Amino acid sequence: MKYPKALEDLIDSFSLLPSVGRKSAERFALYCLNRLDEAQIIDFSNSLIGITKDIHICSSCGNISEKDICSICSDEKRNHRQILVVESIKDLYTIEKINDYKGIYHVLNGAISFSKGIGIHDLNIDSLVDKVKNNEVDEIILATNATLEGETTARYIKELLSEYNVKITRLAYGLPVGGDLSYVDEMTVLKAFEGRHEY
Repeated sequence: MKYPKALEDLIDSFSLLPSVGRKSAERFALYCLNRLDEAQIIDFSNSLIGITKDIHICSSCGNISEKDICSICSDEKRNHRQILVVESIKDLYTIEKINDYKGIYHVLNGAISFSKGIGIHDLNIDSLVDKVKNNEVDEIILATNATLEGETTARYIKELLSEYNVKITRLAYGLPVGGDLSYVDEMTVLKAFEGRHEY
């Protein structure tokens, strides 16, 4: 026996979200039906519609924005000759929360993953290369994730830009603050050794 069509459609919609299976989607849909009043449901649906109408991709870096150019790229106080390359918009916002980085960003929208069918042409790389070609950049900071896909992507970008006069650096990875060395995996220890500096 199925739920009424409107509820089934809502369950299917919630199922589109990452890590949300059928049971979780069903619970969310029933919560909306039983616990939210009409005004809350309308606000919720308007928020979803709003992200399709009011949010755009920054034509310069790939960040999200309500305008053609995001607030970071349009900020004249930031160092526009230093670009930090991240895989996702979420990564960009994570670094921004530190409130210490004063350059600009470049969002790749993913990482090279042959198993998932994501190749170099699926990523936002061309505009980054154009900025380097036009001598608009002094330093590229690669901040892709410390995964096989992230490392592959970082190495590819490094090779791609090696012929140009630009400094290429990589965020250091290593031991977490407050962590116990005996619980850390070998790759993290290796990265900690590679990123060591004078004390």
